[in-house]
Amino acid sequence: MENPKIRFKGFTKDWEQRKLIDYLEVSSEKNRDNRFTKDDVLSVSGEYGIVNQIEFQGRSFAGASVSNYGVVENGDVVYTKSPLKSNPYGIIKTNKGIPGIVSTLYAVYKPKEITDSKFVQIYFELDSRMNSYMHPLVNKGAKNDMKVSAENALKGMVSFPKKDEQEMISLYFSNLDHLITLHQRKCEQTKNLKKYMLQKMFPQNGAKVPEIRFNGFTHDWEQRKFGSLLEETRNKTIFEDEDTLLSCAIDGMYLNSELFSHFRGSSNIGYLKVKKNDLILSAQNLHLGNCNVNLRFEHGIISPAYKVYELVGCNPLFMQAWVKKDSTKDFFLKSSTEGASVCRKNIVWEELYKQELPVPSIEEQTKVGEYFYSLDHLITLHQRKCDELKKMKKFMLQNMFI
Repeated sequence: MENPKIRFKGFTKDWEQRKLIDYLEVSSEKNRDNRFTKDDVLSVSGEYGIVNQIEFQGRSFAGASVSNYGVVENGDVVYTKSPLKSNPYGIIKTNKGIPGIVSTLYAVYKPKEITDSKFVQIYFELDSRMNSYMHPLVNKGAKNDMKVSAENALKGMVSFPKKDEQEMISLYFSNLDHLITLHQRKCEQTKNLKKYMLQKMFPQNGAKVPEIRFNGFTHDWEQRKFGSLLEETRNKTIFEDEDTLLSCAIDGMYLNSELFSHFRGSSNIGYLKVKKNDLILSAQNLHLGNCNVNLRFEHGIISPAYKVYELVGCNPLFMQAWVKKDSTKDFFLKSSTEGASVCRKNIVWEELYKQELPVPSIEEQTKVGEYFYSLDHLITLHQRKCDELKKMKKFMLQNMFI
């Protein structure tokens, strides 16, 4: 029999093709003695695996009695028939946490002596492998529900190595998952820090200075009209495809091709020219945060549905930090009127330009702007590393198995 393309050194024995029932057996253990309560009910998540239902979903969905629920020990394997978008025939996960109980709708299995139960979950983590395994075993009922018994779900063929190689593969993917979680956590922590500092490093509720400030700055922030910091530019294209087409989204500036598979308009003649450090404001979704300083691209063009400005006496990094504050959405909302739909609101530009915001000296603007720019850089680094590790995991799931 063929072996995987990528394999750890020292393992030379062929992988075996056998039925899953040779590796797992149905568990008939029930919660008859009520050792477990509603607080111990488990849910099976595609992303997080087997988790406590209350911690994951906020409450228990168990009935009045849980005495007929199946007991799930650490190391047991659970199959749920509940369809997911990527897994229409359900998913298989291993309980890596504390024991608990699951609804009778779940199938619970015990690993046999030749089986590393963590390997079973990893084997089925690739959506295509899980779906192709379950598809011939499942019958869909009249109400589109899955009809397959706990026993029949084990009758498909799998290709597994010996237990020692299973354990080595499990350890590798456990370390990979740990790295992914680590970078996800660091990314979220940095996002939370940014959100907190955006509140504390800008004056709030009419204050003249922020709560947190860099050393050496003592002067009050000055109230400035928003319009005094901007100068609208109306340079438009006169030829088709004169420059790179850009898009301004709530979470940043993008190439149009990064967000859309094709150009959605019939022509881009008359599009606005954009330079680096220009401020771009949406005419309709400004109150939702659709505004950015273009810090990413040297130049480009953007739909005339936006307005483009050069900044006057304002550091571009500072302005980018300010437009991403939660309270700035309310600032824009004050100059908005009802649009064509509930979520769309039109900006009354003259009213917006008259509104005031607190602004420090250009030197302090620079320090504040650079600080938030460095936080954004850290967030991007952690997110990029996380994405790279996820791609690596998918590649290994495809190449370390048959």
